[in-house]
Amino acid sequence: MNIVVLCGRLSSDPVVRELESGSVLMNCELTTRVDDVANSVPLVWFDPPKSAASFVAGDEVAVVGTVRRRFYRAGASTQSRTEVVVEQLGKVGDKRAASARRKWISAAMGADLLDGLRSV
Repeated sequence: MNIVVLCGRLSSDPVVRELESGSVLMNCELTTRVDDVANSVPLVWFDPPKSAASFVAGDEVAVVGTVRRRFYRAGASTQSRTEVVVEQLGKVGDKRAASARRKWISAAMGADLLDGLRSV
């Protein structure tokens, strides 16, 4: 099962761009803290809702998504990047966003497994 739930602060303003396919892609960085160590996690969100434009660096958010490692050519070598593909993203404290996160996790994991988790 590939599900990740992260809480932290956006460390960069989201950058939105349109792909050749017509899809929209939003990129940003999330900083989480574990045992007083800051970790930066790249986030990508395909076709985010219009409300995603309200996110800015410094916002405290909760993210639900999947981890993906992407390979690409850079010059003469192959590079890779590990990132979180966002399924749900919302500001911490936003009850509507928290409900959407719980619904997505419940659908992905099953309601029985979700009952054992604390609020996400």
